[in-house]
Amino acid sequence: MKETEQYYLRQEEPNRGCLQALRNIILQLDDHVTESLKWGTPCFSYKNRMFCFLALTKEPKTPYLLIVEGMRIEHPLLEIGSRKRMKTLSINANADLPIDAIIDVLQEALNLYRNGVIKTK
Repeated sequence: MKETEQYYLRQEEPNRGCLQALRNIILQLDDHVTESLKWGTPCFSYKNRMFCFLALTKEPKTPYLLIVEGMRIEHPLLEIGSRKRMKTLSINANADLPIDAIIDVLQEALNLYRNGVIKTK
């Protein structure tokens, strides 16, 4: 079993199901999207450039999507927080996922790489 798969299986419900659903959404966006673990959390890259992470807050453990180049994206659900480059999208694991909004944010992020705004390797 892959290390990334083990990460999801270690999570408790409802976070496990939520994170797995988000993972499936991300991996279906583009054939060039790959998954790895960085700093103990799932990292998704586009042509070997990190573009987002799936993570959990410390306490209470709630899922969020971290968009690496989030400052270049304007979306009402993205939160700035204390990071200079990244924005987060908080997820309620006990509610239906806002799939359309999640896909919109992720497509905007990927378009930064696809269109050459962020150089890929």
